[in-house]
Amino acid sequence: MKKLIAVAALLGLLAACKSPPPIKPDAGADLANKSEASAIAQPDDSAGPVSAGEVGASSETAVALPPELANRTVVYFAFDSDAISADDQALLAAHAQFLGSRPGLRVRLEGHTDERGTREYNIGLSERRAQAVRRVLGLQGVADSRLTTVSYGEERPAVAGEDESAYSRNRRVEIVYVAGG
Repeated sequence: MKKLIAVAALLGLLAACKSPPPIKPDAGADLANKSEASAIAQPDDSAGPVSAGEVGASSETAVALPPELANRTVVYFAFDSDAISADDQALLAAHAQFLGSRPGLRVRLEGHTDERGTREYNIGLSERRAQAVRRVLGLQGVADSRLTTVSYGEERPAVAGEDESAYSRNRRVEIVYVAGG
């Protein structure tokens, strides 16, 4: 009887230690690996983004961005830098002023890099860029609870190409207005 209990216990341990069967790669596996950063960086904005031209407290009541901001929702950066230029400091002050007059709005700051550098380095750099914009908006009076950051690294280029013109357009933080408070 003791031997039977010992064998049953051993079989139970072996069954518990058995590893799951290997996962077979499928067509989406490469996509999942490429977009790992996007999965890490995806915010949960159930209200959803609002287009850069129109913002509002809900999808039913949209308010147009002032003309000076409507086409200026991107901050660009120099190569390998998270420093914000004087011109962009003024742009961020205008966005902060607009946010001050619209308490129902939130902003998602989406950091990006060009394709140079490792994937890991670019995720970190895009995060530093988004955080730099967040700090400036915070210093301008925007509550931290109204700001979220997302780091896409090189995963979502604005412009295709492998020249300085394309690279300079991809080194950016996009200011995305999100409805909801």
